[in-house]
Amino acid sequence: MKIGFIGLGNMGGGMAANLVRAGHDVRAFDLSAEALARAQDTGCVPAATVAEAVADAQAVVTMLPNGKIVDHLYADEVIGKAPRGAILIDCSTIDVETARKVARDAAKRGGYEMVDAPVSGGIGAANAGTLTFMVGGTPSAFDHAQPVLSAMGKAVIHAGQSGAGQAAKICNNMILGATMIATCEAFVMAKKLGLDPQTFYDISSKASGQSWSMTSYCPVPGVGPQSPADNDYRGGFATQLMLKDLLLAMQAADQAGAVVPMGARAAELYQEFAALGQGDVDFSGIIHMLEASSTDA
Repeated sequence: MKIGFIGLGNMGGGMAANLVRAGHDVRAFDLSAEALARAQDTGCVPAATVAEAVADAQAVVTMLPNGKIVDHLYADEVIGKAPRGAILIDCSTIDVETARKVARDAAKRGGYEMVDAPVSGGIGAANAGTLTFMVGGTPSAFDHAQPVLSAMGKAVIHAGQSGAGQAAKICNNMILGATMIATCEAFVMAKKLGLDPQTFYDISSKASGQSWSMTSYCPVPGVGPQSPADNDYRGGFATQLMLKDLLLAMQAADQAGAVVPMGARAAELYQEFAALGQGDVDFSGIIHMLEASSTDA
């Protein structure tokens, strides 16, 4: 299949490479010459413009920083430039209303089918092709997008109509943000109470305190499976990205009239952590802020 891929950052670069490995013809574009060169090294064909990348595509995949950029790119550079039969797949994490608007515009202006398909799994999963995709769109659009998404992930789940993928993503990451903070708090308190971190992990990972933040992404170096904590909290999922998702969740909660006190507090704490100049640090690094806030008994 001929695929136009726009956005070759930490996530998009690995995703595009997996499409090539699956046998697809990928024409890629990014504003960064370095990112484009890396994509070329993995087998993508570099394009000089978005219009060139999508000109004869059967599918268009985008992985972009925010809703404003997604809206602009589709309105000005994809709709009307990509063939009318192309399936449009936006894997960015953006607000629900923008996802719905872009899908409506694509259908109205060009007769395109489109899905919002944000991802879970991080850079490692993007590189390994083991992402989870949460997909919003019509059943027909989902069916057309599924073969493309399956080449980049281990799970492709239809969440509902347009915007449902984004809704699932921000709800999921609100859980993740809150549980990571709770996990970090527990390790800090356990240490202050005299528990060895490995011993506490051995207990809690097999007890009711178990969570993904504990057993798959432990925030303590040398404890549990390999995680960014073992690399000085570099790589993984940056604090600024977690904060972005939590703020999207707060916006959606306000619009829906949902009460989310734990999510709101998580957003406040990650805002505080980012304000300390830690935006590029993995989100599990918030354990350092919690440790610094603790007092000696």
